[in-house]
Amino acid sequence: MAGAWTRKEGKNPAGGLNAKGRASAKREGMNLKPPVKKAKNDAERGRQKSFCARMKGMPGPMEDEKGRPTRKALSLKAWSCK
Repeated sequence: MAGAWTRKEGKNPAGGLNAKGRASAKREGMNLKPPVKKAKNDAERGRQKSFCARMKGMPGPMEDEKGRPTRKALSLKAWSCK
């Protein structure tokens, strides 16, 4: 059975993963941290900037066929990407 990070119970409705999703990913060997909402130091600022640059370059729409934001759009918003 797949970890919670691949299912709805491990995903945050506002974008990204919730604590349960990050915990299940950690059990599978991943090292995920919560999103940086507002960078307080250079390390967080760099992490936020790097994530935003990578995620913005991903293929895929920002809205689905019904006009709702996709997971990509939600995660960019959760990370405060401009």
